[in-house]
Amino acid sequence: MKLVIGIVRPEKANDVLEALYRAEVRGVSLSRVQGHGGELDQVETYRGTTVKMGLADKVRFEIAVSDPFVEPTIQALREGAQTGEVGDGKIFVVSLEQVVRIRTGETDNAAVTPVGP
Repeated sequence: MKLVIGIVRPEKANDVLEALYRAEVRGVSLSRVQGHGGELDQVETYRGTTVKMGLADKVRFEIAVSDPFVEPTIQALREGAQTGEVGDGKIFVVSLEQVVRIRTGETDNAAVTPVGP
């Protein structure tokens, strides 16, 4: 089992959700975050003052999946988020030791994205 974390542009969040749905990946959590990667620093004018913006708004997807769903999840995140420009985001894959579904008590693979139809 893996936790796939995708950090993407906010305007691409719906495209990512659609791509995940088409890949039959379910059980997605998302949150708004701020961060800084390879983007150039933005300079904006606010009330006549020039302000250097150091952090960009992003959306963080967290998806716990069984091993057969890792690659489809990564591909769906890439397909939905990619613009070809700096700042498209990153995908991290982290091993999970244990997962428990609170409602039923199911554990591990039974508690994450299903292995088959």
